[in-house]
Amino acid sequence: MRTLMLLRHGKSSHKDSRLADFDRPLTKRGRRDASRIGALLVDEDMLPDLIVSSTACRARETTERLVAAAGFDGPVHLTDDLYMASSRQIVKVIAAQPAARMAMMIVGHNPGLEELMTSLTNCEDPLPTASLTGIVLPIKRWRDLKSSTAGKLVQIWRPKELD
Repeated sequence: MRTLMLLRHGKSSHKDSRLADFDRPLTKRGRRDASRIGALLVDEDMLPDLIVSSTACRARETTERLVAAAGFDGPVHLTDDLYMASSRQIVKVIAAQPAARMAMMIVGHNPGLEELMTSLTNCEDPLPTASLTGIVLPIKRWRDLKSSTAGKLVQIWRPKELD
């Protein structure tokens, strides 16, 4: 069994219209929510063994805030392959990760994250910004993951529901 966590990046700013989508930073709310999710990981005793994040500014900032709030000292990998990735592309990124890591977090973007959650769990709930899902997967190695793998949704944590 493996545990996969999918985290949508925090709320990003649209203030500076000169910035490319890739370069948009987090808003104040986005920074706060990313830190809250980091604290949640500690409170729920569910720190991953590995975090893999999109290189987009808002995803990197989300990851940095989460890592700081959680005191996470494990490996963090940044990859361009997660920027606006489809669910199929996300599966390829996950399948390429080390087998020794039992619990992995992906920090990325919609619609790919929602599509992947739906294909793995048959659950069609929306993932607003900074939402986290936990999915238990019946696989022995990450490379065994397919879009059709029947995982079990543990929970969806949304920042607005955390208090």
